[in-house]
Amino acid sequence: MENLPNFARLIRPRIEEALKDTPVILLAGPRQAGKTTLVRQIAAEKQLQYFTLDDALTLLSAREDPVGMISTLDHAVIDEIQRAPELLLAIKKSIDEDRRPGRFLLTGSANLMALPTVADSLAGRMETLSLLPLSQSEIESKGANWIDNAFAGKILPEGVNRPERSLAQRVLKGGYPESISRTSAKRRQAWAMQYVEAIIQRDVRDFAGINKLDELPRFLRALAQTSGQMCNYAKLGGEVGLDGKTAAKYINVFEQMYLLKRVSVWARNRLNRLVKTPKLQFIDSGLLAALLNLSIEEIHDDRTRFGHVLETFVFGELLKHAATSDDHYSLMYYRDTEKVEVDIVIENAKGQLVGVEIKATATVKASDFHGLKKLAALAGSQFKMGVLLYDGHATLGLG
Repeated sequence: MENLPNFARLIRPRIEEALKDTPVILLAGPRQAGKTTLVRQIAAEKQLQYFTLDDALTLLSAREDPVGMISTLDHAVIDEIQRAPELLLAIKKSIDEDRRPGRFLLTGSANLMALPTVADSLAGRMETLSLLPLSQSEIESKGANWIDNAFAGKILPEGVNRPERSLAQRVLKGGYPESISRTSAKRRQAWAMQYVEAIIQRDVRDFAGINKLDELPRFLRALAQTSGQMCNYAKLGGEVGLDGKTAAKYINVFEQMYLLKRVSVWARNRLNRLVKTPKLQFIDSGLLAALLNLSIEEIHDDRTRFGHVLETFVFGELLKHAATSDDHYSLMYYRDTEKVEVDIVIENAKGQLVGVEIKATATVKASDFHGLKKLAALAGSQFKMGVLLYDGHATLGLG
């Protein structure tokens, strides 16, 4: 990633704040989202020792003598910590003896907090921040947060859209720095396939202990066909030769690797949120488009499949804005027994809502607001705003 453009990351001020008052900071997110580039910059500027567990000798030291390795460190960056989780207990011991802030800046390409021993050992000692692939704001060097503004009652104006960055082009490229640096769809497709293969061969084997790795790419492609839709995932697993338990395990692994995310149903009764079927949403639209083999030519001729990938794109952008926002937000969706839906429901810490509906068309009909109006009626005074995002240029209030 050394030759790629250097984008300013909006999470950086949060990292620097945390380094001033928290002993351990974990920067978590998918591989090749830019974590290494960012923490190496911070290490150089703050004169922190830098280690990566992708280095074979460092990894051997971490696994064979974790306490010995950590005992020699004062302020350090450790990259790809999920490759040697045994280091975390050694870090806990070191922190318990010396609670100075900013002692360890870690990165992880797997959700370490899913491991019970990790969650217990570093509770109260570690702050976790997310670095996802580049947002459009970061690509365009803009700093405003769409979600914070929406809850304040403001809609940010549309930016200048250059011809080479049409909506469809942005959606197909996604946000991985390596992907957006490639000039042709063929080269982006090649990168995406190698990326998935590398994650499965290295991280899934290390972190999840799954041996039948040949089943995973096939199941991931099957999940891509249902991204953002209601689906019986056990039944889907059966169609590619997996039993329900194995399918659930594989989905959990993909989620821990930050390839996709479960999205809960919004309901006034919070118990109903837990018992209703979540949707699965891919985090990066470019990776999803590659798995679907979706091309710009197909989008121009037939936008049928584009709608689901566009929803993934918007979901991913909002997830990135939530990670760098001033408030804490949850992203959900709404669907009732009459099959009335709202694509994305954003809830803040006070329980207030912003509803977001997504249309892959340049024209808007009155019926497109049906779901938002129903959600507004249900939420009452907690409903702050309903927004319909479409492939047009005008920003209009519609009551």
